[in-house]
Amino acid sequence: MSVMNKISKFTFALVALLASVTACEAPDQEVFDEIPSDDALSTTNPDALAAFAASAYRQLVGTWGGHNSLWSLQEVASDEMVIAQKGADWEDGGQWIRVHRHQYLPSEQSVGNGWAYCFTAISNINNLLKTFGSNALLRSELEVTRAMIYLWLIDAYGNVPVITEKTTDTTPPTVARAQVYDFIEKSIVGGNFGGTVFANNLANLRAQKTYATMNRWVANVVLAKLYLNAQVYKGAQEWQKAADACQVVIGSGLYSLAPTFKDNFVTNNAGSPENIFVINYDENNAEGFNLPQMTGHYLTQQTFNLTDQPWNGYASLEAFYNSFETADARRGASFLVGPQFSSGGVRLKDLSAEPGDPDGQDLTFTPNINMLAPNSFRQAGARVGKWEFRLGARPSLSNDFPIYRYADVLLMRAEALWRINPASADALTLVNQVRARAGVAAFTAAQMTADNLLAERGREMFAEGHRRSDLIRFGKYNDAWWEKTASLPTRNLFPIPQGQILVNPDLVQNPGY
Repeated sequence: MSVMNKISKFTFALVALLASVTACEAPDQEVFDEIPSDDALSTTNPDALAAFAASAYRQLVGTWGGHNSLWSLQEVASDEMVIAQKGADWEDGGQWIRVHRHQYLPSEQSVGNGWAYCFTAISNINNLLKTFGSNALLRSELEVTRAMIYLWLIDAYGNVPVITEKTTDTTPPTVARAQVYDFIEKSIVGGNFGGTVFANNLANLRAQKTYATMNRWVANVVLAKLYLNAQVYKGAQEWQKAADACQVVIGSGLYSLAPTFKDNFVTNNAGSPENIFVINYDENNAEGFNLPQMTGHYLTQQTFNLTDQPWNGYASLEAFYNSFETADARRGASFLVGPQFSSGGVRLKDLSAEPGDPDGQDLTFTPNINMLAPNSFRQAGARVGKWEFRLGARPSLSNDFPIYRYADVLLMRAEALWRINPASADALTLVNQVRARAGVAAFTAAQMTADNLLAERGREMFAEGHRRSDLIRFGKYNDAWWEKTASLPTRNLFPIPQGQILVNPDLVQNPGY
């Protein structure tokens, strides 16, 4: 499955770094017998640069596609996913009940894990910059990748320390969210931040289409995400900038919608024309995407001949599942629902099904979940089936995880244009491109409303880690939904982890915690 980047030796000390270079269905790289150390910091060879930067991307594999970190927080805190407590199973100290109800605490494991995931990746990039920073091309790639990670931090935690390779303070203080916004923007387009002058890294990045690495088009999507949420992050709108950044990607002609929605999520999804930036997972060499374990019922092991038994956790909320039209191709592609069978076609029976379950022992995934806690039915809830579970899959999938996808860019530009002018014909056309691929009727001009735009983003981007941000931007995150009362605006930010404040007294906790 994996194709190792074939780099045999560098006289520069890269042994540990090169050992981490993997790619799922990615092109073979040129073989290097030797790069003299005098040339290493001035090379423009793309394969050599990829080798130097490999450690940065390897670190992103981390816990993104796994349980109990940043992705889990983003999803379970939204209205599209939940982990219901099934007796003692998934009680987990009440963490996921609190996350669902926006009662999360600074001591939550997921809060601490998400923070650690991001700052570990940033620390790794800073170390690479100390070593390779004099290579202008590599510096641009690493600085913009770091900016992308800070985008995740500003979205989740808001006020965070800005740490670069020049930082010497062992207890770096919290920086206001608007300043972090400024750091992210200047890291990409250039400018002075706190005495550090950034080059125009956007112009310096590769204009070629690359896979699972930073290039000019990925950087524009990072900017688009930043600008689309500017009102939230810094208190000022940047709709036109968001629309323009999206148009740069669209206008490149390098990306397009895949023929079918499911093409983006099959095991060998590296060939999808929608992939702009992915986390490159592989069941042998880049583990961590554990979706079958996280969402499958215990007996789902028999459906897909999984090597390990799933944990029976993540499911969709019924109202979110019902937001899809019956004819929407994304509904059938995104969920596992209805009667469940073994790989050989035998009807599965859960002999431990609760007596009150209306489906009895016949394993049936029903969109309705009887309760959040403490006794949710074992087979309740539509399961996350968006990514293909190949027969015989191991706990870690080889499907790559799309962080930025072309359909998202189309919807972001549509939203930005709509916010500038709700009667925008271009916005309507862009949304309907996405809907046409899903096999549902085009929106009319009258249907271009905030609620419909948010719902359309939900249907297209389900489980990809965007829903919480979308809800906040549309002013819906604090609404009441199933098993959740209205929450306070302070809950739009996760708390600074308690463990971090204990070791760094210069961190200031977010309001409301």
